[in-house]
Amino acid sequence: MSEQNFAGKVAAVTGGASGIGAACCRLLAARGARVAVADLDLARAEAVAREVGGIAFALDVSTKAANDAAAAAVEAQLGPVDILVTSAGVIQRPLRAEELPERDVENVVRIDQIGTWNSAVAFGRRMAVRGSGAVVTIASIAGIRSMPLHAYSPAKAAVIEMTRCLAAEWGRSGVRVNAVSPGFTRTPALQEAIDRGERVVSLLEGGSALGRMVTPEDIAEAVCFLCSDAACAITGINLPVDAGWLVAGSWATYGGLPGPRGNGK
Repeated sequence: MSEQNFAGKVAAVTGGASGIGAACCRLLAARGARVAVADLDLARAEAVAREVGGIAFALDVSTKAANDAAAAAVEAQLGPVDILVTSAGVIQRPLRAEELPERDVENVVRIDQIGTWNSAVAFGRRMAVRGSGAVVTIASIAGIRSMPLHAYSPAKAAVIEMTRCLAAEWGRSGVRVNAVSPGFTRTPALQEAIDRGERVVSLLEGGSALGRMVTPEDIAEAVCFLCSDAACAITGINLPVDAGWLVAGSWATYGGLPGPRGNGK
């Protein structure tokens, strides 16, 4: 596939200061886009913005007013936004349902679900009025399968469904809305969970068909494809980028995945 060219395009990335969001900022900029890096951590957003030659602004995605102000600010500084990537989010401790604090549930829903909605609507409605644009939400394989993540999984399932709803809402207005569902991606947030003993690397890797974790750069490639003209007829989809985790799990019933065929085996 030829490299996407985003020259002359303006892209806004929420959660752009680290992990998947930062990888998206870097790749979009490398392919010609002018990038606005939005994050609650302004200092880190500014560092990424300097790296990619873009602008940075602080954004609490959980409030509608902040998202509306951010959309107006980016448009005033860079011009109308052509691309939005909603990468702002938090992860959750894997706790039993009866042990999960209400404040943890509320925080995940407030940021991962409501925050995604707020950003998508604030930027997407402006795209709809202009008649063009691409929105990519960052969901998760946790929104597709049962996991001991009793707040995070439902919130990400909601992101997938709201993506479909917005794709239908704005399709005739020239706006495409798609989701990417990362598998276990080695972001700073996941690494911190690994360091706390809340995740086990061998299990994260071994549970996938490819036998590895996903990188933020893997996700950025999928995001850029969905934002590009190469995907001009694609809207309302959820694209898992999971190293084959979704297809591997059911093989445990039959003794697990087969080993490599190479080296005479």
